[in-house]
Amino acid sequence: MPNLADVDDPKLEAIIEAMLLAAHADGEFSDEERAHFSASVESLTDRRVSGERLQALLARIEASVAAEGALARLRGLKDRLPTPRLRETALELAVRLMAADGIVRTSERELILDAADALEIDRDRAADLVKSVTG
Repeated sequence: MPNLADVDDPKLEAIIEAMLLAAHADGEFSDEERAHFSASVESLTDRRVSGERLQALLARIEASVAAEGALARLRGLKDRLPTPRLRETALELAVRLMAADGIVRTSERELILDAADALEIDRDRAADLVKSVTG
């Protein structure tokens, strides 16, 4: 699991956005999934992002996605995650989130490939990430 302890807030928010886009990839984001998502983010960030701050961030991201579209938001992540390591971390966490229910649906696979393209990660590397996570 990637360590996010040394990641500054703007980059951390971009990683969380990648995860949220992944959570929405199958078209469903139930209250139960939102609670699991929130718990995951709080754990990954050692509670740096939690409670009201997390809920405000999620609301802001969801409003941006509604206004601009998921693909545009994905493309914007590359500039906010300036290193290949950070971009791969974001993709890995997104893949882990999508695979949490044990199934990676077609819509989720498409998002993984779109995210890989947007983040300039080789599609073969993205496929390797999916295999390593889904084992």
